[in-house]
Amino acid sequence: MEQGVIRCEDLDGAFDLQSTVESGQSYLWDRSDGEMYTTTEAYGGSAWYETVVPPIPAVSDEQAVVRVRQEGEELQWESTTDAVPILTHLLRLDDDLTAIEAATPADPLLDRAFEQYAGMRLVRDPVFPCLVSFICSAQMRVSRIHGMQRRLAREYGDEIAFDGRTYHAFPTPSQLAARTEDELREQSLGYRAPYVQRTAEMVADGEVDPRDALNFDYEDARDHLAQFVGVGNKVADCVLLFSLGFTEAVPLDTWIQTAIADHYPDCDQGGYVSTSRAIREQFGGEYAGYAQTYVFHYLRNGGN
Repeated sequence: MEQGVIRCEDLDGAFDLQSTVESGQSYLWDRSDGEMYTTTEAYGGSAWYETVVPPIPAVSDEQAVVRVRQEGEELQWESTTDAVPILTHLLRLDDDLTAIEAATPADPLLDRAFEQYAGMRLVRDPVFPCLVSFICSAQMRVSRIHGMQRRLAREYGDEIAFDGRTYHAFPTPSQLAARTEDELREQSLGYRAPYVQRTAEMVADGEVDPRDALNFDYEDARDHLAQFVGVGNKVADCVLLFSLGFTEAVPLDTWIQTAIADHYPDCDQGGYVSTSRAIREQFGGEYAGYAQTYVFHYLRNGGN
């Protein structure tokens, strides 16, 4: 086992682990106490979070178990490998959050959200698990989305022994593509089962690579991801924002549509693409996805 500490005071801007991984951005982490996504008041906690990370291009060439918790201004980690580059990538510890907040337009709602959840960062999830997670997200509470991904990992993913326990990796495209629609329905995927199976097949067979979205400008990247079965504009925006680093993406989920209706009615342009452009400009353009994530978490937790 390798262990270490990342000091938050060495980062550019604040950091809060719980809100970063329990704010509806990622469904690939779990809590060792079993309390993942059991409360909407996700901020400032010190629980252990754990995940199995696949190889990440230019970051890590091996599968790794990673455990991490925050105690004050320290991120304490345990892993099968040096987890610093992995955590830096997944939790966007290399972002200058101070500069990002300063670049966000002065706005009462944004000011309240940034103050309430200071230190929350976007995530960079591995792209295939992120894609599947958000295909499963339609009409679902975050706790149920998380439960679906955990079941897929337990049933179909690799088992990894670490520190006396068995961890389950999220299935690879080939592992999911090999399952039948009925088998996936048994994991509570419902009507999403054929979407997940076909999308896994497309990736496994090399028909479409979600990472090729990186070769396009933002809106063309969204169109690229929409080739996958079960992926519309909103799901594509989630994958672009929470995996592929398109920080300008603003997924128009229920909470953001509520924000538009209550705070930014002029941004309602009638259709997804035009409304997305309007709210993206309202939220400052380049880092509009950061603003979106703060507003989502703030409103979902009862802010106004």
